[in-house]
Amino acid sequence: MITRLSTMFLRTLRDDPSDAEVASHRLLVRAGYVRREAPGVFVWLPIGLRVLRRIEAIIREEMVAAGSQEVHFPALLPKEPYAQTGRWDEYGSELFKLQDRKGADYLLAPTHEEVFTLLVKDLYSSYKDLPLNLFQIQTKYRDERRPRAGLLRGREFVMKDAYSFDLSKEGLDASYQLMRDAYERIFHRLDVEYAIVQANAGPMGGSRSEEFLSPSEIGEDTFVRSVGGYAANIEAVQTVAAEPRPVEGLPAPELVPSPNAPTIETLVDLFNAAHPRKDRPWEAADTLKNVVLARTDREGNRSLVVVGLPGDREVDMDRAEIAFAPDEVEPATAEDFEAYPGLVKGYIGPWGQQGAVLGETSATGIPYLVDPRVVTGTAWVTGANLPEQHVMGLVCGRDFTPDGVADVAEVRDGDPAPDGSGPLETARGIEIGHVFQLGRKYAEALGLKVLDENGKLSTVTMGSYGIGVTRVLAVIAQAHHDDKGLVWPRAVAPFDVQVVATGRGDEVFGAAESVAKAFADSGAEVLLDDRRKVSAGVKFGDAELLGNPLIVIVGRGLAQGEVELWDRATGTRTAVPVDAAVDRAREAGLLG
Repeated sequence: MITRLSTMFLRTLRDDPSDAEVASHRLLVRAGYVRREAPGVFVWLPIGLRVLRRIEAIIREEMVAAGSQEVHFPALLPKEPYAQTGRWDEYGSELFKLQDRKGADYLLAPTHEEVFTLLVKDLYSSYKDLPLNLFQIQTKYRDERRPRAGLLRGREFVMKDAYSFDLSKEGLDASYQLMRDAYERIFHRLDVEYAIVQANAGPMGGSRSEEFLSPSEIGEDTFVRSVGGYAANIEAVQTVAAEPRPVEGLPAPELVPSPNAPTIETLVDLFNAAHPRKDRPWEAADTLKNVVLARTDREGNRSLVVVGLPGDREVDMDRAEIAFAPDEVEPATAEDFEAYPGLVKGYIGPWGQQGAVLGETSATGIPYLVDPRVVTGTAWVTGANLPEQHVMGLVCGRDFTPDGVADVAEVRDGDPAPDGSGPLETARGIEIGHVFQLGRKYAEALGLKVLDENGKLSTVTMGSYGIGVTRVLAVIAQAHHDDKGLVWPRAVAPFDVQVVATGRGDEVFGAAESVAKAFADSGAEVLLDDRRKVSAGVKFGDAELLGNPLIVIVGRGLAQGEVELWDRATGTRTAVPVDAAVDRAREAGLLG
């Protein structure tokens, strides 16, 4: 098929859009693939839709090959199923909510677990109907607080979501593996680099959860990996707990004046000056930092918690959000400190004023949790809950007993992998897919049961599998471009070949028409640049910007009976006989 650039609805731009933060956003807008309609909302133009449909086709082929069947739900859904599972409230401010003229509540679906579950409940009732896997490619909506990076984080986006339905855990494991394998095939065909990492299920719920992340410096996700094969989203990393130590024979805690030392840095400096160690200098890791966090539950009730962690670490608020979910969590405010006069800012600790724990839960009367590294037998320098006073040699398990563990500290390069496979290395990535073992959470909430082999009702167990289709497109554009424009992999390029007619005579345009027809007859999708009043330089610039993998230049070489094959990825140009252009392109691996 031949598409003519002279009549195609396409305009390229010379300048970058003012709101473009990353290369994929900049180039997709400049090349005429998308146009911004509102923050996080884009219009898809003809050439952009061609790429999107090619990506969808690959996903669809692999899903069907893995045994999944396609359905299509509306994006506008009623409140009731989401209220029944609790996600009407759990999703928080990201959920687009609206009412119809009669006052009935609806939402623009961010994901479709509930309605998939109800559909299967409505139609299936026997174990003989299972296993079942359904998928859709559908537009989703999330009210992102700060849409950014073009298609990478928008309010409206296309997602492929699939759901498996099994009677047993063993069946779910098999379905999960089928989808996981299909995802690997999909991303391989799309030429997308990826890492599979352990993840937290978040508001989706469920047990086993893995993300497919595409490594990228602009990624919003931080993940870790070890040389031994461990990989996890940083939010899901479990800190390796220290081994407990004996407390016998350790020096008694000592109250130490510490004026003007409310920070870890000033505290370490003071101790090295006034209380030097014999073996080595004091370090931040010898201190116990106490961070006050505020939790807000679903009913809006606010409470505080103190987290003790080694002084060389900071709290990672993303990890804290996971640890304290479904409560929202944030650093305590000045008003919070005023409400709890027992909190002596800069001098907080788990120790009481008389050397013993006071109150029901801690010296401050606030729940006191510790990092996994703070175990029985570890001794610390920490606040004494008195103005300008610290305590030295405070021993966990002897002088104070934590109320629990909060694994919320930052993860750093060199930390040990939880599975013992070596030190961790951090990297940035963009989430492109996520697979969950949901278990029976949604089936139980919505009553999805079938009769088992013994004629008894059994709750179905489910899996959920998502791919961000429009995000994948942006990831490919981000990874495949140069300073001239996009460089699409052949599998997803809008056209297989772009034929460029350079010159003004009818002979050139006639020859370009013939070359385009020859490629189209071979099965290629062809874009013919047949614009007569556009210079060769502009045409070449547009060809580079659009990023089709093979560009055929029809122009000056015609006098010698030749055209040029231009490999967009390498920049190589090769003169070949006009009549042999298709065969030479195929021999060179430039045409499928």
